Amino acid sequence: MGRDSKYSLSRWEAAAAAGVVASFGLVLVVVYLSMPSSDYSFLKLPRSVEDIQDLRDNLESYTSDYTIQVLVGYCTVYIFMQTFMIPGTIFMSLLAGALFGVLRGVALVVFAATAGASSCYFLSYLIGRPLVFSLWPDKLSFFQEQVAKRREKLLNYMLFLRVTPTLPNTFINVASPIVDVPYHIFFLATIIGLIPAAYVTVRAGIALGELRSVADLYDFQAIATLFFIGIVSVTPTLINKSQTVNDA
Repeated sequence: MGRDSKYSLSRWEAAAAAGVVASFGLVLVVVYLSMPSSDYSFLKLPRSVEDIQDLRDNLESYTSDYTIQVLVGYCTVYIFMQTFMIPGTIFMSLLAGALFGVLRGVALVVFAATAGASSCYFLSYLIGRPLVFSLWPDKLSFFQEQVAKRREKLLNYMLFLRVTPTLPNTFINVASPIVDVPYHIFFLATIIGLIPAAYVTVRAGIALGELRSVADLYDFQAIATLFFIGIVSVTPTLINKSQTVNDA
């Protein structure tokens, strides 16, 4: 039995996805050609703290001499990973801290993560429905119900989701257009809600020698703090519901 047609991509949808991939590849080629001749065999998608340390050691000199190229290359890779839901952006955030420090690192990560999330949002709007329905049918139903119930204070709810690990950011990116989360709400919740986690990760990137694994990033105190910020973000919604019940 073949797959249901609603779970398959049309030719133009597949072509659109291929076009996006080709665009990212073209940018990386341009960046590569603008760099000096050298051995770049160290370049790879980081998958461990050791990979980050190796990239930092090799990229530090390039960061000062070829800042624009490094920034463009970094952002292109980060946005590509976010767009196509490739795991490992947490390592890219650590690398931002190691190369650029806290303030510039946080700004870079929030920009790249928001751009990548937005790219994923619009790509999912075009071709994401089959993927979401096939991978997360139950989670999508839950998300759709919650969005419908919180339509009047949707920004607060989306902020809560971004700040806390209640739902994976990857799922939020790809499912939001499917459940009719307006882009301006999605954008504001993303660019604001990612700041706390970005700060934690980027700051850890400065002291890579003290970091044994990414599990060390989010201890009980860090997770409790993120949930506290998330609860604060939905407080207006809770107060509004309480007032509505009292007035009824």
